[in-house]
Amino acid sequence: MFDDMWRQFRKQRLALIGGGILCMLLLMALLAPVLAPQDPLAQDLYQRLQPPSTDHWFGTDDFGRDILSRIIYGSRISLRIGLIAISLALTGGTLFGLVAGYRGGMVDMLIMRLMDLMLAFPSILLAIAIVAVIGPGIENAILAVSIVLVPQFAHLVRSSVLTVREATYVEAARALGATESRLLFYSILPNCTAPLIVQATLGLGTAILDAAGLSFLGLGAQPPVPEWGAMLSGGRELLLRAPWVMTFPGLAIFTVVLGLNLFGDGLRDALDPKTT
Repeated sequence: MFDDMWRQFRKQRLALIGGGILCMLLLMALLAPVLAPQDPLAQDLYQRLQPPSTDHWFGTDDFGRDILSRIIYGSRISLRIGLIAISLALTGGTLFGLVAGYRGGMVDMLIMRLMDLMLAFPSILLAIAIVAVIGPGIENAILAVSIVLVPQFAHLVRSSVLTVREATYVEAARALGATESRLLFYSILPNCTAPLIVQATLGLGTAILDAAGLSFLGLGAQPPVPEWGAMLSGGRELLLRAPWVMTFPGLAIFTVVLGLNLFGDGLRDALDPKTT
């Protein structure tokens, strides 16, 4: 099975490029102290707003901090935000979807109408509203992003549960006296694994992008934390004078989100039984 998936995945060059970008992000986050040429928080006002050069490959910001070092360390923050947010959203969405799909009736209607209500708002707008209530900060931004991603996983799991809950093997397990929790987590949930993996991969890019948007608005990471969205926000007044201050963090966000989307699309095709 895994051989077929890998063979199908290898046929897609864009997906391989996305996988390469994802590996680059992971390595950059793990090896940040080794790869970063300078301390990302070290200020040198004599070197402020220096253009890209051999001394500072990506230039320096208005405090003389090395932008390349800040981007490398920022990968750790973005990856942490994305992984924690996706983990929380995956857990919550899976539980809601399982209960709604298996129980049906009024429980299903109440849960899914709540999910639909959340989906009625743009994700970034809903995240802004949540952070505005609970306060700015990285932890609150993670919580807000995870909440707005829950409906995507809930709808996905519910649709999978509705497809398999009347399957023969589920009926056989029920006839043998399996409890509801065992039916849900051992008989039904494993059949939702493939689409959940794909959605989590695609959602990781969305989580990183939404978190960067919150930081750009001053609701996420706070200065001097080297988070990509916060770096964009700090350089917006310098766009004409020192465009590199915004350009390189923006390119980092663009590249990572693009890579995750390419990788997720390739993974979706590889896990699709119709194409294997």
